[in-house]
Order: sequence, then C-alpha cells, then structure tokens
Amino acid sequence: MPKQQHQEESRRDEEKEENGTNPWSFGLQLGFFAGLIWGGARALMYFFSFTVILPGYLAEPFFKTRFLQTQGGYYVGWLFFILFSIIAALLYTLLFRRLKGPYPGILYGIIWWGIIFIVVGPMFGMMKPISELPSSTLISEFCLYLLWGLFIGYTAAMEYTDERHREPQKALQ
Repeated sequence: MPKQQHQEESRRDEEKEENGTNPWSFGLQLGFFAGLIWGGARALMYFFSFTVILPGYLAEPFFKTRFLQTQGGYYVGWLFFILFSIIAALLYTLLFRRLKGPYPGILYGIIWWGIIFIVVGPMFGMMKPISELPSSTLISEFCLYLLWGLFIGYTAAMEYTDERHREPQKALQ
C-alpha cells in the first residue's frame, strides 16, 4: 500500500509540474494587483501627509512635476507604479518563486526601496537625497515597500511552494 501511495504522489507531482502555473502570466497578474493595491496605499499616504513624495514620482523623468501634482498626474503616477510592480513581480516570479516564507519578499521590498530611494531617485531627480527627506517620509515609504515586497514574495511562495501534498490523505478530505 505505501508503494502505491508513493507512485500516486509522484504522478500528482509530475502533473503539477506539467500543468503548473505559468510564471509569466502569474507575474503579470501579481504585479498588476501589487501596483493597484500598494499604489493606492501610496496615494493615501501622500493625501494624509505621511510622505512628501508625489504619487507620480516614478513618472518624474518623463513628465513635469507641475503635471504630476494634478489629478491627471496622480493617475499617471499610479499607472507607472503598476508598471513598475509588474516588472518587479515578473523578476521575482522568474528568479525567486521557489523561495519559501515571507522573509525573501520582505528583503526584496527593502532592496527595491534602497535602489529607488538611495540610488535611482536622487540620480534622476525623482526625489531629494534621503538625507534631505523628513523621517516620516522615510519610515512610511520604507514600510510601504516592505509590505509591497511581502505581498509579491509571499504570494509567489504560496503559489509555487505548495506544501499541501505533504499532508496526510485524511487531512485533505
């Protein structure tokens, strides 16, 4: 009986690999929803003055600041955050999808925060250097990116490291 159960589990694992989730479409969907949810949270942070960085800061190299301060600029900024999230989620899904637990995603978000706020943002005029930003902005943005990375990383981990097949058969019924 155990041999038959082992063969059945092997067959299920092979089927899952063959019919598994496509990382490209999964990454696109994950990035879209990460950008939609956390881009909206970013806009609320700006509205409630938790941050001084415009919601459209990622569009800063392509649009004038004056435009990004308008309602249209707000939506363009949200769209840019969605596009950025799609790229980041695709990257995570293709490279790190097999990592388990929440910590890789948290680290991923912190790394992106560092890249944007320490290197790219000041270089392209998207924001002031971090030494000139208020502490409330730094803390709020850091926490947002941490949660954004957690959302991307943990969602991918749950999709690609499903541990349910290790449960006893009685637990699955």
